[in-house]
Amino acid sequence: MSGIINLKAADGSPVAFVDGPPMQGGMKDVYFSPDRSYVVAFYRKVQDANAKDRLQNIVGRYRESIFNQQGGDYWQNLYCWPTHIVEYNGLLGIKAPVYPSHFFFKYGSANGDMLGIKGNEKEGKWFSTGTNQQKYLAPEERGTWIDYFKVCLRISRAVRRLHAAGLAHSDLSYKNVLIDPLSGNAAVIDIDSLVVPNKYPPDVVGTPDFIAPEVISTMHLALSDKGRALPRIETDRHALAVLIYMYLLYRHPLKGGLVHPAQTEEERMNLEMGSKALFVEHFGDSRNRPNLKEVKKSELPFADVTRLPYSITGPHLQKLFDRAFIAGLHRPDLRPSADEWENALIRTVDLLQPCTNPTCTHKWYVFANTAKPICPFCNTGFNGQLPMLDLYSKRGSSFKPDDHRLMVYTNQYLFEWHTDRLVGNNERLTLEQKKPVGYFTFFKGKWMFTNQRLTSMKDCTKQPAVHVPINSAIELTDGQQLLFNGTDSGRLARVQLINA
Repeated sequence: MSGIINLKAADGSPVAFVDGPPMQGGMKDVYFSPDRSYVVAFYRKVQDANAKDRLQNIVGRYRESIFNQQGGDYWQNLYCWPTHIVEYNGLLGIKAPVYPSHFFFKYGSANGDMLGIKGNEKEGKWFSTGTNQQKYLAPEERGTWIDYFKVCLRISRAVRRLHAAGLAHSDLSYKNVLIDPLSGNAAVIDIDSLVVPNKYPPDVVGTPDFIAPEVISTMHLALSDKGRALPRIETDRHALAVLIYMYLLYRHPLKGGLVHPAQTEEERMNLEMGSKALFVEHFGDSRNRPNLKEVKKSELPFADVTRLPYSITGPHLQKLFDRAFIAGLHRPDLRPSADEWENALIRTVDLLQPCTNPTCTHKWYVFANTAKPICPFCNTGFNGQLPMLDLYSKRGSSFKPDDHRLMVYTNQYLFEWHTDRLVGNNERLTLEQKKPVGYFTFFKGKWMFTNQRLTSMKDCTKQPAVHVPINSAIELTDGQQLLFNGTDSGRLARVQLINA
């Protein structure tokens, strides 16, 4: 019969766990607290003084610097960050919060949970390939495409905050990121192995499929060799780009049809993901395009880069994928930062349109007004008129384009970060700034905008400008110019009505 073990954490606070057969991770044995509000995880191997010092800094000053700052509460939901260090029977361990309930499968796999994963953690691998996501998962677990953009946004934000603190995860992968597409949530786990450059070296080189090419191609060198590449912020950037690509397109960006001559399978894989790595959608080199004759049927249509090219993610993300997997694949210094991914995802979410086909598997698609609006997943086109708002900010005496476009759909909200260039859509938003300032509707054949909270909104299409009072609605017309905010940081929107 299991008993309860009571002990003191390194700071003297009480810690308790239920003794019994533990859950086993890669490096630790994990036990629940009696009330299951936290876990206690012990390393199976004896840790050295450097490892203990790393943990002390992670639960101490690094945790303080992230959670005890403006917007610190926001990060509680994006990390499973250890809170205390414990020791028991000569083994070092950590206390960490239990994952929120939405990170556990409620329905599990398809056909009555044939794989028996109901109740298990929502490890990211289940959502990253066509086979896992569309064949094995229960439909109730899959979410819609807009949810995956939200997931990627939260992951990017979490990685950005780590990097801002000078930390690298070192093993960023779908094994160490939990996601919930149903709510758009994500949480980075295994925080106890963070890398601090020049102070705390990595314990692992990473998870296959996410290890940066320079790390793989230099693994044969001794750790002390100056030519050996180790996990750091730049390798996190590669892993982040792979995660985003896989969650949005359900395929790996480097696994295509190119086969490299090698003596062993391991050597071939090292070439494929290391020194010979080649983007499957490289615009100037098609050698690694997937061979559809060898692709599993369950991976289609997602493995077909002609049918579903990465351009369906929109212009902002396509540019970053090019930098991550072409310019920066073998040049770590050229890889996009987490902050750049965050900004690109925010702008891409504003380009999303709901698919009009009720049976569409993804429900949303990106429309950037570069072609006819059509859902790439079910080929359903939009018929009618769509408003498009190009956002401008005041620079000096004139308004300049912000490279930020809002594609309108009915019942879509407008927020303060759309109307004021100094308000960022990030963790620093106040409760007031999270409230909508207005919304769009299609009513009696007309597109309307209802002003809920903008005190100085004006229609500047003609002079003199016309004030748009709060709680009033204005029809959107082609060529219209709407000044949302009369301050120096206020934005102006130019309206285009697109006949689709």
